[in-house]
Amino acid sequence: MAVPYPQIVLFGDSLFQDAASLEDGFGFQAAVQQQVLRRFDVVNRGLSGYNTSNALKLLPQIISPPGPGVPKLAYLFILFGANDAALPRPVNNQHVPLDKYKQNLVSIITHPNITAHNPKIFLVTPPPLDELKTSEVDLGIRKHRVSASYSEAVRQVAAEHSVGLVDLWKAIMDYAISKTPGFDGSKGNLGDPKTRERGYLESLLPDGLHLSAEAYQVLYDVVKPHLGQEWEGTNNEQRVGYVLPDWKVAPWLEEDVLKP
Repeated sequence: MAVPYPQIVLFGDSLFQDAASLEDGFGFQAAVQQQVLRRFDVVNRGLSGYNTSNALKLLPQIISPPGPGVPKLAYLFILFGANDAALPRPVNNQHVPLDKYKQNLVSIITHPNITAHNPKIFLVTPPPLDELKTSEVDLGIRKHRVSASYSEAVRQVAAEHSVGLVDLWKAIMDYAISKTPGFDGSKGNLGDPKTRERGYLESLLPDGLHLSAEAYQVLYDVVKPHLGQEWEGTNNEQRVGYVLPDWKVAPWLEEDVLKP
């Protein structure tokens, strides 16, 4: 049987599905894979359009409990909420009420298929919503302040259940403000109709909702420090944790190759 690599799973909506894209020169999934190469497989389970209710229903088809041939789930990053926060619609409704959203997040992180692996779990907040942009195309079904309340709910669930937090909302907003000369954040946020200013969110959220390559770089900068603590600071940092041994410390591999 082939040796299974432990997995880092990106479980979320289109914001994780699109993390595999290399269209603009940077790919979040590729960057994470490069960082943990030979130690973990990075598995993308981003599902465009999904909300937490959809995700919870199909979770057993996405993450299996431990068993023969089942790779260990070592890290789990969860990013849902952009669709849950959409306002209710009579058809094609993605909305999940805030209390239900929090309940769904708890049900996901405590699901037996997940807890049996004892992974390191990180909840990722949805990024800011640039309502000034989304209102041009989505007939007002997404609101900046509503979306922000779902990001706050993620912070609360992470704190209440002692799991890791990746505050993508804050990282994107702080970065956008730093790149928007003269903007006074004390008066509100970029992308909020109250301030009427998109600022640098225009480059980070081209359609007001999804991340640009630069925004994925911001996400990676936040995620990066959470990975690799298993081998950082060791005497042989470059090889510790390899699933298959480095060729320099596995002379038997060469011997096998040289056998007639």
